[in-house]
Amino acid sequence: MDQADHKYQPVTGIEDLVAFIASGCKSRDKFRIGTEHEKFVFDTTTLKPVDYFAPNGTRAILKGMERFGWEPYLEGPNVIALTKPDGSSITLEPGGQLELSGAPLETIHQTCREVTTHLKEVKEVAGELGVGFLGMGYTPTWDIDEIPWMPKGRYKIMREYMPKVGTLGHHMMKSTCTVQVNLDYASEAHMVKMFRTSLALQPVATALWANSPLKGGKKNGFLSYRSHIWTDTDPDRCGMLPFVFEDGFGFERYVEYLLNVPMYFVYRDGKYIDASGQSFRDFMAGRLPALPGERPILKDWEDHLTVAFPEVRLKRILEMRGADGGPWNSLCALPAFWTGLMYDDQALDAAHKIVEDWSVAEIEKLRDDVPTQALKAKVRGRTAQDIAIQMLEYARDGLQRRKRLDSTGDDESTFLSPLFAIARSGKTPAELTLELFDGEWKGDASRAFKELSY
Repeated sequence: MDQADHKYQPVTGIEDLVAFIASGCKSRDKFRIGTEHEKFVFDTTTLKPVDYFAPNGTRAILKGMERFGWEPYLEGPNVIALTKPDGSSITLEPGGQLELSGAPLETIHQTCREVTTHLKEVKEVAGELGVGFLGMGYTPTWDIDEIPWMPKGRYKIMREYMPKVGTLGHHMMKSTCTVQVNLDYASEAHMVKMFRTSLALQPVATALWANSPLKGGKKNGFLSYRSHIWTDTDPDRCGMLPFVFEDGFGFERYVEYLLNVPMYFVYRDGKYIDASGQSFRDFMAGRLPALPGERPILKDWEDHLTVAFPEVRLKRILEMRGADGGPWNSLCALPAFWTGLMYDDQALDAAHKIVEDWSVAEIEKLRDDVPTQALKAKVRGRTAQDIAIQMLEYARDGLQRRKRLDSTGDDESTFLSPLFAIARSGKTPAELTLELFDGEWKGDASRAFKELSY
C-alpha cells in the first residue's frame, strides 16, 4: 500500500481494517525503535503551569524550537505541534505537557542521542522564557483546575466525554506524564507472542518506573498514581485486554475489539467533528450520526486506533504504555528494557515461558496491586522485584546478543544500569522521592520542581 495514498482509500469492510494493521509486519532488518516521553512545563518563578498563550507559554516554546529545524503544524491559527521529515514530532498533551515522539531509529544509542539532543534544545528555549521541565508520572502540587487546557479540537471532545464514563479522565489528560516505546513485529504470530508477553509484564515495568507518589502537595497513597488513574478513566478503552491471552487472538480479534471501542471524532477539512460515543461499525455502514451517509477512509481508522488506551496498544507497531514519566536516564532505559526482551528471540522465548501460564486473574491482580505496592506486589508467590531482576537479565543478554555498539564499543545493555539499581535495591523512584519528601524536603512537595526537573 502506497504510504502517501493509503489514508484516502475507502474502507469497504473489516478485511481492510485487518490488512491495515497487518501491513505493519516487517522483515527484521527493518525493525526500528520509537521512543516517546512527556514532561510537565512550569514557570520557574511561580512553579505553576504555563498557559498556551502566555508570553512564556507552550506556544512560545514551540515557536522557539523552530530554530532547530522543526516545522510548525497548525490547527486553525494555533501551532499545536512541530514535525521533522525523519518522522519525529513535538506535540502538546491536553494540560500543556510537552511530548517528544521520536523518529523510528535502529539502536538505543541513536534514540538516547535523540532524547538528549531534544532535552538540550528545549532547555535552551525554556531558559530564555523562564520555564522548566519536570519528569514525573503525576504533577506533585498542582490542582487540576489550575492547569490550562490546550487549544486542540481533539482534546475538547475528549474533555467533554471523559466525565460520562469515569471519574479520573481529566486527571489523566492534564496531570500525568509517561514514557513509552514503540516496536515492530515480523508476522502475526510474532505480534501475538510479543503482545502477550509484554502485556503480562507491563505491571512489572510500571513497578520499575513508579514515579507518582505526590498529589496536591501531599502523599497520595500510591507509588504510581498515574497507573491507578487509568483504572477509572474509561472502561471501554483502557485495561489489560483479557482476550489477548485467548486462543485465536490475532489481528482480526484486535480489530473486533477496536470496533467495540466508542469513537471520539472524525477529522475533516482541518476540523474535529464530535462523534464521541458513536460506533465505527455504524460509520462503516453509513449510519454515523455525526456524518450521515458518509463512510470512512483508512485515515479515519488510523485515527480510531489512537483512541484506545490499553496497557499495550496495537497499531502498525506495538506500544508499551505502562511507565511513569521520570528522570533523563529512565527515558533511555525504557526502550532498552523492551528492545532487549522483544527483539531478541532467545530473550522473548525466555520471558514468554515465565508468563505463559499466568491466568488473566493473576495478571489483573498484579496490575491492580502495583500502583500501591510497586516492586513488592506478588504473582505466583514471586515479587515484582524478583521478576524485574530476571527480566532485566534477559533484556541485558538480548541487547548484548544484538551487538549494536557505540563509538566507545559499549553495547546497548549499558542503558539498563539505572534499572538494575532500582530492581536490586527494591526502591522505586517514587520511594526515593518519598524519602526526600519526609526528610530533606520537610514535606515541601514543591522541591520536586527544583530537584527532579531536567
